[in-house]
Amino acid sequence: MNILILTQYYPPEIGAPQNRLSSLALSLKRDKHNVEILTTMPNYPKKELFKKYRNLNYLEEKINNIKITRTSIYIPKNKRKLNLLLMYFSFVFSSIFQFRIKNKKFDYVICESPPLFLGISAFYLSLRSKAKLIFNVSDLWPESAERLGIIKNRIFLFPAYFLEWLIYKYAFLVTCQTKGILNNINKRYPKVKTYWFPNGFDKSILKSKRDKYFPKNFKKKGKKLIIYGGLLGHAQGLKTILRAKKWIRKNYPSINKGLEIVFIGDGPEKDDLQKSNQLMGTNVTFLPADIKSKFISKLRNADACIIPLRKLDIFKGAIPSKIFDALALGIPIILGVDGEARELFIEKANAGIFYEPENHQELAKGLIKIYNNKNLENKILGKNGKAFVFNNFDRDHLNKKLINHLAEKNCFANSNR
Repeated sequence: MNILILTQYYPPEIGAPQNRLSSLALSLKRDKHNVEILTTMPNYPKKELFKKYRNLNYLEEKINNIKITRTSIYIPKNKRKLNLLLMYFSFVFSSIFQFRIKNKKFDYVICESPPLFLGISAFYLSLRSKAKLIFNVSDLWPESAERLGIIKNRIFLFPAYFLEWLIYKYAFLVTCQTKGILNNINKRYPKVKTYWFPNGFDKSILKSKRDKYFPKNFKKKGKKLIIYGGLLGHAQGLKTILRAKKWIRKNYPSINKGLEIVFIGDGPEKDDLQKSNQLMGTNVTFLPADIKSKFISKLRNADACIIPLRKLDIFKGAIPSKIFDALALGIPIILGVDGEARELFIEKANAGIFYEPENHQELAKGLIKIYNNKNLENKILGKNGKAFVFNNFDRDHLNKKLINHLAEKNCFANSNR
């Protein structure tokens, strides 16, 4: 079968959709399907084109022997909301234009959302190819954008909700990263066919070696190293970490000296967080985002990982992908995400410590508990988490289950074309 994966995010960028889609593409290829990727020039998360791809409007290349077609995208210097919308739509138009030129035939189009607007391209591409649309939802747009206050104007929200309804109604199948997303869609659109396709971890990370030089700067004798790795964005509520560190410094100065907190990543909130870090005197270290292999090598040194999100009802159905790598490496988590993530990784797996989202005192107490725990206690939490994700969130197994599900639904049955 000929399958097109349409996405704004793909390697060499790093991130949850990039890892999940590249893994799925490899699984489909191993299953003897012809897979191609239609994406844009790499720019995530800084919204800056990677050096190799600058001044290009079109490029064909191969990664892991999978053909990738890249089209242009507008990268605004000013990150105002209107400019970000122009950025999203620029790829919508360039992907449609490129498809019209090539006029290729596919049996299935798999589209990654967000951005929701890419569904316009997917809708057009699937119609033109007479292909079935598989629409993957990793975040509920525009609902998340509205709840976070990113988009408030009803002039933008109404057509976005209409587009969401139109895509779900048209799609052959809607795949969802969490059961919370799946239940939300089923409740609002009960006739839509959905499938739970969670994030997971790739066993390849287990081959990575520990970065021996990294702890020399941050993990002195007797200190505990706590890492946050990922997007420094609006949804994460990362100032809670700074407030927790400040609270510990004020109330437990000796413990404060024994805690090293490191942020590894980039994003729209980074400048503001660095300024707050200086004003609050919290001495949190900021490191830039790195390629997956180098990040994992650093992560191996952590005594615990903080997994935060803001306190919003919509995030009760969220499972941040950074959970899986940490637990697969046997690292306990300090989880500030209520709902589905708490039920899975704290209550079922007993893989870490929970704190109420955006409650800096609870987070501070969680950090203190990790600090005071004997290494054996933290290792038990990590061991629990590792066993849980190995049994439930191995990405190869998840990909195979999806492929089998599609085969059962006759999605990959022989085409008459």
